[in-house]
Amino acid sequence: MSRVQLALRVADLDASIAFYSKLFGTEPAKLRDGYANFAVSEPPLKLVLIQGTEGEPTVMDHLGVEVETTDQVTAATTRLADAGLATVEENDTSCCYAVQDKVWVHGPGAEPWEVYVVKGDADRMAKDSDSACCLPATESGVPLADGTSVGGLIDLQPANTGGCCG
Repeated sequence: MSRVQLALRVADLDASIAFYSKLFGTEPAKLRDGYANFAVSEPPLKLVLIQGTEGEPTVMDHLGVEVETTDQVTAATTRLADAGLATVEENDTSCCYAVQDKVWVHGPGAEPWEVYVVKGDADRMAKDSDSACCLPATESGVPLADGTSVGGLIDLQPANTGGCCG
């Protein structure tokens, strides 16, 4: 079963764990220092919470699609590259307290997406950096499909205060 992943950087990890436990009716599947993830059955979702900066609003760290096998990551890599998207592959990398194979792409708004498989548990958060949960770094930022690059996290704060959906 594949499922979408939403990774959020939160100011208060304990309060966020309590909130999302109530929202989805389940406890975290994995708890580590500064990190929690939920394997939500309905709707199928991997929710990742990463300790952010105290007093800062929640921001999106990254998005993903969790798949079951390395072959599925390889197939996604081929499909995405054939579609003209810039891909960055990582194999046997430690990320989010797991050993993973993955491929990264970026949407038109610079939102980082990974297609990944968890191969086992790991004892640390990230291979080199905990920015965008192990997103591969380049000297000029993260690569986009158009050849440009960006850095930073995506802010989830609404553009206006008029409420949801206008």
